[in-house]
Amino acid sequence: MRWADTIEARTPAHRDRAIDGLRALALLAVPLGHWLLGGFTLDTDGALHNASPLAAFGFFAPVSWVLQMLGIFFLVGGYASVLSYNRRTGTTGAWLRQRVARLGRPVIGVTAVWAAMVPVLHGLGVPGDTLRSGATLVVQPLWFVGVYTVITALTPYCVRAARHMGVWAAAPLLGAVAVVDLLRYGPYADAVPAWLGAVNILPGWLFAYQLGVSWGEGRVGRRHARGLLVGGAALFAVLLLVFDYPASMVGVPGETRTNSHPPSLLVLALAAAQSGAAILLRDRLGRLLRRPAVWAPVVVVNLSAMTILCWHQTAMLAAAVPASFAGAVPGLTTPPETLGWILCRAAWLPLFAALLVLTGRYARLLESPWPPSAGRAVRVGAGVLAAGFTLYAVG
Repeated sequence: MRWADTIEARTPAHRDRAIDGLRALALLAVPLGHWLLGGFTLDTDGALHNASPLAAFGFFAPVSWVLQMLGIFFLVGGYASVLSYNRRTGTTGAWLRQRVARLGRPVIGVTAVWAAMVPVLHGLGVPGDTLRSGATLVVQPLWFVGVYTVITALTPYCVRAARHMGVWAAAPLLGAVAVVDLLRYGPYADAVPAWLGAVNILPGWLFAYQLGVSWGEGRVGRRHARGLLVGGAALFAVLLLVFDYPASMVGVPGETRTNSHPPSLLVLALAAAQSGAAILLRDRLGRLLRRPAVWAPVVVVNLSAMTILCWHQTAMLAAAVPASFAGAVPGLTTPPETLGWILCRAAWLPLFAALLVLTGRYARLLESPWPPSAGRAVRVGAGVLAAGFTLYAVG
């Protein structure tokens, strides 16, 4: 495995391999979760509509507990951000602009490409409902990038909070989400406006990021990690068994309540337990990743982070849309209502992965810094296409 040895030789001695390993796990959980928990139905006109096996199989919900690893992603993001922030050589504004650009280019790239593809696909006979379903799937993961960008901008304040309060800097965020959930689902829920849940978006996802910042500042030890693991698991169980929170960590068609959009207290309980486990396993994971054959794939996944986030739904659609012209293809265009569908969908995963790798070879060009030859008109045009596609997807 010469390529693994090459990557090993190029890895700096100070590289924190455990952090990269945790990030890779969280990254891979995103496409795997969407590919397993998202399906399609095919109507009589040959159009695809989004569906989920969770609507038919409630017992499948625990799978979402494992695949919902955004808590780990934000934890590691906070840890890495504070290290980068403390090592910056320029101003805070310059540091922030650099990180926002790295997040924004891939998002503009995928949405601009899809904006150009929609009329072409429509001209080739792809039904409008299929295009709408596909657009929804493409935009769906991108909310994360927007939230992550806002949270990244708060890094200086998170650092100050961590230095003053340590691990407890995340506690007010947990409390804020608990209060909003009490108002949304408590005895006076009928008098609460529907938009109130949106208040949870910032504190809900900032919670694990703040834990990561405190960890990066050396303010979270193994004792704290055990408290997060046990306390988070206990709170998770109580919310499920006593307060009747939905069991699925992702939205289920037909359900009136969802845990993730916006995040509920159950999401924070899971994030706390996952964060505690990650911190406790850090040293063991770091030793495992000293093996070049294990370390090399982790490096590749981390280098492809934004490609994976932005293009994995496109990879699934690249298989499903052509299949829709063939009719009912098990695991692709058939309703996700049988155990056979789950087995067939699992068999399609290698094809989705291969299509993502193929797409990524070209998508990386859109994610690299744009050359000086790309003038202002090109940049503005890409932005307009991206905005137009986003409006089309959510309209």
